[in-house]
Amino acid sequence: MSCDAIAFSALLWLASTGPTAAPNAVPALSAPASVAGEPLFADIVRRASGLRAQAEAYRKSLAADPAAPAVALPGAEAFGTGIAELSALDMKGHLTLKARGAVDDLKCILRGISQDLPEKLAAMSAARTVKEQDLALRDMVYLLNDNVEVITAPPQPAA
Repeated sequence: MSCDAIAFSALLWLASTGPTAAPNAVPALSAPASVAGEPLFADIVRRASGLRAQAEAYRKSLAADPAAPAVALPGAEAFGTGIAELSALDMKGHLTLKARGAVDDLKCILRGISQDLPEKLAAMSAARTVKEQDLALRDMVYLLNDNVEVITAPPQPAA
């Protein structure tokens, strides 16, 4: 038997005995189901959207002079309460996804947002000038926007 014939026979034998996928196997790179319609995650999106609009309104109300002293924001206490509640909901979302065995990035992002919200709120309170206040509010707007977009974006397969 020639070497070509032996190599061809070996190729056929390996192909016929190699591992095969189960008939109902899920592809390894399938995207996870969207959670945006679930009540917990829909509530997070609703609250983050409202708080983002409020933070944007705060930015628009600031004085034009960046060196001016920071001003008290109307309803700041209620805003802070809303941020604390949203932070707790983000952590609840993280824990919910973790309990489900989620392997996508959403659970980690929600945890990070939950930890970042109180820090951004503290930066807003610590601002001494309009410029510092505007920067803190801008960061808060971006974080709240991320909170909405990460939940409403179409799910992607795990990397």
